[in-house]
Amino acid sequence: MDIPSLTAFLTVAESNSFSLAAEKLHLTQPAVSKRIATLESQLDTQLFDRIGRQINLNEAGRILLPKARQMLELMKDSRQQINNLKTQVKGPLAMATSHHIGLRRLPGILREYSRRYPEVKLDIRFVDSEVAYDMLSRGEIELGIVTLSPDNPDRFQSHRVWHDPLIFMAAKDHPLAGLKKVSTQQLSEHQAILPSSNTFTYQLVRKLFEEEGLSLQTAMSSNYLETIRMLAAIGLAWTILPASMLDDDLVALKTQCHTPSRNLGYITHRERTLSNAASAFLDLLNQQAD
Repeated sequence: MDIPSLTAFLTVAESNSFSLAAEKLHLTQPAVSKRIATLESQLDTQLFDRIGRQINLNEAGRILLPKARQMLELMKDSRQQINNLKTQVKGPLAMATSHHIGLRRLPGILREYSRRYPEVKLDIRFVDSEVAYDMLSRGEIELGIVTLSPDNPDRFQSHRVWHDPLIFMAAKDHPLAGLKKVSTQQLSEHQAILPSSNTFTYQLVRKLFEEEGLSLQTAMSSNYLETIRMLAAIGLAWTILPASMLDDDLVALKTQCHTPSRNLGYITHRERTLSNAASAFLDLLNQQAD
């Protein structure tokens, strides 16, 4: 089984389409079909059920899928180790980060990194922190600069760079803004604007309310913290945001409950060798640790 055929197989399986796979691989559709046919000939079995224009993995294809991923990742890691024998910091560096970290924490680091290592081709994906974990698991990125998961999976290494305290906030004319102390019960009686329910931040807040047997009234959600901030600032609901986002148009609510906090940092995969480019970037990040 050759690498091009396995790559074509994996791309078709993930796309459920020969034409989409061809676009992603920058090949013609007949070229992709030929690579799949070659692989099926080598294995002496079909890997996809083709019904009209629909294609789906059959049982043989589902068995091969995780093995194909492992083989391609092993080849990628072997190539990386060989490349690391060289001392140059150059080549591609794929990373993922959240919009909040990218806007508020990384500009200076990226500027300095690009100045020091102009031959590195940065590929930065702006995604939710939770998505970055999935991308790292699939080998799509080398590292993620994210909100760290409270329960770090064993296959990942995580390192805290910044402590990111959170603050309950509301507009100055919000009913809660004038109270000397705000209880969790009072928070639960008013609508909130929070990140979506699958985010680490939402899970921290939900846990706080569940511990007191209270429910959250969520008016709406957004994973863009700047959007949440704007909606809270015009008085639609209270929210919880990093302390660094508090400004004159919002007030900090003096809550009686414990305010959750989160850690920001980077994640890497334990079983993958970092490129020189990634290692150099982490060296700069570690210098920023608080």
